[in-house]
Amino acid sequence: MAAPKKAAKTVKKGKKKAIQAFPLGNVFIQASYNNTIVTFTDPSGNVLAWSSAGQCGFKGPKKATPYAAGIVVKTAAEKLIPFGTKDVSAYIKGIGMGREGAVRALAANGLNVLNIKDVTPIPHNGCRQRRPRRV
Repeated sequence: MAAPKKAAKTVKKGKKKAIQAFPLGNVFIQASYNNTIVTFTDPSGNVLAWSSAGQCGFKGPKKATPYAAGIVVKTAAEKLIPFGTKDVSAYIKGIGMGREGAVRALAANGLNVLNIKDVTPIPHNGCRQRRPRRV
């Protein structure tokens, strides 16, 4: 005895959400010693596209190189195309090698950089320093 076959359910899909255009946006570049992360947002701070060196296939110490930062910006900028963002304000955080490479790659990928601001946190004599190393 064969079990009766169930009829396949048809699922109605709603209308595809219209993508809103954002001609102006922000880009946040986090360049650490280990990785480079680039995030594109709209003016109110909602994330439009992001990418990191690890996501682009770089492993180990290669993730923090300027070349990797250029590739990261390129992949994130490609995801940004549907939103029509042309002008960006850059906010850079961190002291990694990918800082310069990422900013140069922004202009190379057809984005107009309006201003660049360094938002690296700087301690005002906050935490107590570790003891000096004895050799």
